[in-house]
Amino acid sequence: MDLIVPVSQTHEGFYSLKHVHRESSVKTGLGTRARAHSNFVLGYKTRFFALSDANRNGCKRIEGPRKQRRNQVFAALRVDTFSSNGKLPHAEKNQHGHLSGGSHASNSSSNVEEHESNNHLRRLVRNGELEDGFKFLERMVYKGEIPDIISCTSLIRGFCRIGKTRKATRVMEILEQSGAVPDVITYNVLISGYCKSGEIDNALQVLDRMNVAPDVVTYNTILRTLCDSGKLKQAMEVLDWQLQKECYPDVITYTILIEATCKESGVGQAMKLVDEMRSKGCKPDVVTYNVLINGICKEGRLDEAIKFLNNMPSYGCQPNVITHNIILRSMCSTGRWMDAEKLLADMLRKGCSPSVVTFNILINFLCRQGLLGRAIDILEKMPKHGCTPNSLSYNPLLHGFCKEKKMDRAIEYLDIMVSRACYPDIVTYNTLLTALCKDGKVNVAVEMLNQLSSKGCSPVLITYNTVIDGLSKVGKTERAIKLLDEMRRKGLKPDIITYSSLVSGLSREGKVDKAIKFFHDLEGLGIRLSAIIYNSIMLGLCKARQTDRAIDFLAYMISKRCKPTEATYTILIEGIAYEGLAKEALDLLNELCSRGLVKKSSAEQVAVKM
Repeated sequence: MDLIVPVSQTHEGFYSLKHVHRESSVKTGLGTRARAHSNFVLGYKTRFFALSDANRNGCKRIEGPRKQRRNQVFAALRVDTFSSNGKLPHAEKNQHGHLSGGSHASNSSSNVEEHESNNHLRRLVRNGELEDGFKFLERMVYKGEIPDIISCTSLIRGFCRIGKTRKATRVMEILEQSGAVPDVITYNVLISGYCKSGEIDNALQVLDRMNVAPDVVTYNTILRTLCDSGKLKQAMEVLDWQLQKECYPDVITYTILIEATCKESGVGQAMKLVDEMRSKGCKPDVVTYNVLINGICKEGRLDEAIKFLNNMPSYGCQPNVITHNIILRSMCSTGRWMDAEKLLADMLRKGCSPSVVTFNILINFLCRQGLLGRAIDILEKMPKHGCTPNSLSYNPLLHGFCKEKKMDRAIEYLDIMVSRACYPDIVTYNTLLTALCKDGKVNVAVEMLNQLSSKGCSPVLITYNTVIDGLSKVGKTERAIKLLDEMRRKGLKPDIITYSSLVSGLSREGKVDKAIKFFHDLEGLGIRLSAIIYNSIMLGLCKARQTDRAIDFLAYMISKRCKPTEATYTILIEGIAYEGLAKEALDLLNELCSRGLVKKSSAEQVAVKM
């Protein structure tokens, strides 16, 4: 009996021939997957094929294709379905993902053309010409050529890297419909792309419709994304589904879940997962134990963490430098410096070489305690242990010197950094700029800011905010406004701190109208403003003997549901007195004091000034 099967239309005028027999749906926890049918996209437009039950390996042609495509079509149609793992029963997939075996009657010139096309596709992808590669892939499939799996996988990876996951998915669809069989690596690349772009639902959909069996890497990628997003419950559902598919978790799988469980439910619950992985013959490694020790430390149980560290060899696992660093950081954060020194000595005795991170933890702690001399001793010992100090080694020292207002020492160590080929980062410069501005050395700060780009260090928002605030405080708002224009040109958007500094500075300088203009710019950001900014404007108006406008501004402040502070009222009272209306100011002060809006002590201070 012959079945006439209509061919469904696909992208760009292709037609898809579906084998309608053996279709079945498998219901899973993540959706319904139709796995047993296969698609072939033929590179010519036709209407129907007659499929005979009596002769399933043959195909009766109703409307003939062009002669040069005849052999390719019949070679493709000799096999009626894919097996459950996506492979053709009497065919083998070569290293490029092409199907071999079956008919050897294919036109040799067509094979040569297909080979050359795949070489060209490889070149385009290798050169990063992704869009051109995509268009060429479409033309290849339109001509009936089967694309190379490896090139298509690279094309998918390239689109995923630049965030074009929809384009990457389209490449997968073209590949699936072309007659080529994507392998698990190709699917993993697409799933990883979706996960990195935060599209976990799309990643799960790809998992659900894979034509090959997912491997442990597939599941680990999805589990990591779910756990990082705080979706532990859904991650455990995926694990159950993984076990049902007889894809057994490895140590990475369990470590991902253990880390998430520590964060969400505590170490006690995570230990149950450790017991489960052991019962399934999966041995925890040093990364697993590091996750547990970190969890114990974060729960404030440092002594238990130290005991766990000492017991690790009995579990068949030697602690590494990361294990010691976790404990060391916890010791320093709780002020246990003697224990930290002892741990460092134990590390060296056991032959566990400290890393740059180890020394940076110690330097950071000592600088926070103001022990800069000891911190310098640690810094100088680093090369003896094979560690080269980085910017994170020097930055706490520079911050410590700046905090103690020892700018000369800070600049000295900046020069030492550079002489040792350790180049300062933006944190280094922000630390120095903050100290210079606090010290009133704004001209030096502006000069340093101007040199940043030439030193290969681009200023960020906080860099400009620091210098703009410094300039505004010393009455150099015009220079500050020029910096505002500069940061805008560089694509940096000013925030509430930027505008607040300018509003305060302009108000102090008596440039109230300019201050009000920036105030309204700040309102345009849609941020709820604090009383401090309103007070700055009112102070400027009162200094300019414009208390009527200041009172109007108070009314505007209240209309914006910003509650006036004690400072708001004292600014207005002093402003009224400044205009020569001392009696009215005193009467207002007494009334506000009786209402509890101004403290008695503050009222006395204001009265003395009046």
